[in-house]
Amino acid sequence: MFQIQWLWHNLKGYRKIYVTALVLSLVCNALYLTTPFFSSEIVDVYITGENAAENLKNDRDGFIVLLVCMIGFTLLRTVFQYACNMTYEISSQGMIYKIRNHLFHRIQNQDMDFYDKNRTGDLMTRLTGDLDMVRHAVSWVFKGIVESFSLFTASMIYFFIIDWKIALMLFAVTPFIFIVMLMFKKAAKPVYVELREKLAKMNTDAQENISGNRVVKAFAREEFEKEKFQKSNLDYSSSNKKASLLWLKYSPYMESFANVLSVVMLLGGGMFLIRDSITMGEYIAISGLIWAIANPVRNLGIYINDLQRFMASAMKIIEIYYAHPRIADREDAEDCGGRLRGEIEFRNVTFKYGRKTVLDNISFTVKPGETVAVMGETGSGKTTLINLIPRFYDVSQGEVLVDGVNVKFRKLRQLRKNIGMATQDVLLFSDTIDGNIAFGDSGMPEEDVRKYAKLSAADGFITKMPDGYETLIGERGVGLSGGQKQRISLARALAIKPAILILDDTTSAVDMETEKHIQESLENLDFTCTKIIIAQRISSTKDADKIIILENGKIKEAGTHEELLAKKGYYYEVFKLQNEGFGKEAV
Repeated sequence: MFQIQWLWHNLKGYRKIYVTALVLSLVCNALYLTTPFFSSEIVDVYITGENAAENLKNDRDGFIVLLVCMIGFTLLRTVFQYACNMTYEISSQGMIYKIRNHLFHRIQNQDMDFYDKNRTGDLMTRLTGDLDMVRHAVSWVFKGIVESFSLFTASMIYFFIIDWKIALMLFAVTPFIFIVMLMFKKAAKPVYVELREKLAKMNTDAQENISGNRVVKAFAREEFEKEKFQKSNLDYSSSNKKASLLWLKYSPYMESFANVLSVVMLLGGGMFLIRDSITMGEYIAISGLIWAIANPVRNLGIYINDLQRFMASAMKIIEIYYAHPRIADREDAEDCGGRLRGEIEFRNVTFKYGRKTVLDNISFTVKPGETVAVMGETGSGKTTLINLIPRFYDVSQGEVLVDGVNVKFRKLRQLRKNIGMATQDVLLFSDTIDGNIAFGDSGMPEEDVRKYAKLSAADGFITKMPDGYETLIGERGVGLSGGQKQRISLARALAIKPAILILDDTTSAVDMETEKHIQESLENLDFTCTKIIIAQRISSTKDADKIIILENGKIKEAGTHEELLAKKGYYYEVFKLQNEGFGKEAV
């Protein structure tokens, strides 16, 4: 099976340890046979045999040796069992650590399309619950299967040595056991695949609710969300019950066959004892090994149950494990080395998301150091346009060039290190304000952090906080206003001294005075920077070298502030609306 091959591949570096664990499992199960063997010898030679009393009187040392051996091998088995469990844990934990790192790296390297199609809760389930199921399989399920088969096989061999007729009587029952196991395995597979999907759905609902708790409270939808989660929880619970009931459906058969083995052993062994075909010691040995035949049969059903869980989880992990991003460095990608100049050109660019055309034949050029503003109605393609520059998506047709080179032929890390982005939907990390601003360069001096905070008009409110720049902010910037988060986001984008600065409605939540300060800062940066600004305020766009108006994915208008006013089109209407509606704010 592919899942097993995948596990073996990931055990690289721990294979010797794991094989040692398997060998120890076999040795431990072989040592289980020593107690019945020594018991048989003691009974036949010193208790029930013809010369038992004489042997016990004259060969007391032999009796003591057998007792010591029985105790010694029992202690040895205990030591081996401990070593066995430790080696299983070491190898499984090491393997899971390696797989989890690999999965996280895979997820980090995926393109935006991957995140558009995969739910956060589902990805978290793969990194947590699914991986834990894999670890459980490696450290417990496979161990149990090996031990069950080896103990059953060793016991059967021992029975053949004692009396082949008894062994055949027992062996005749085993085909029925394996038939039941195969039937259960076939029925369990789709059930556990469904169970895995229900768990991912429940985790996704919980994650979305926790992340969006403020929206939930703002709309007073707590009861709705509770009912929604309750439904997901009920679906997961129902799937769990379905899986449990499926096992309960087959477990009576497994239990019955296990008991049949015990009955066969007792009746058959007793009959052969009465006929003197076996000795009392051999009968005691057989009785002492009843559990070694019955328990593996009982346990195999449980292990197969867990194995199906493992298969369902492993397939979900493998989907990510071998996933490759569509957007990746080409073998012939150009190594730009230093800092880019910041020239941008869209050449007949068309972008489709599925069958929907989002951008249609877009062409324009931005020279190094220029500022270009992009305006348009919601859904006109503004955000998609800027996402093509750092190559978050690839164009369907045409080319996006930076410094005259198609972005497809640039190394992604070098391209994106030269681009600073600040968006309206700000994501700040659970870290200090200093850590968030210096996110692009963890070794940034504190004075530089303050410098860029001042440029983004953030220094004023930061210094008023209890711990200043060392103030810890909550997840996604909890505790900060929208304008404060936007200014920290802008400072973070400026701190890497980008050749290209992309601002997506970054000043929408700040007041006019703060916006003016930010605009003056952007005009007087101490490094050359090409700026692409998405904005709806005329005050944010009027000083741009070029203003582009998008409508339904096409360029409807383009020009300077004065040129677009003269055309009396969309830009003129927005200017007039803002000027009349809000007075000096829009000018």
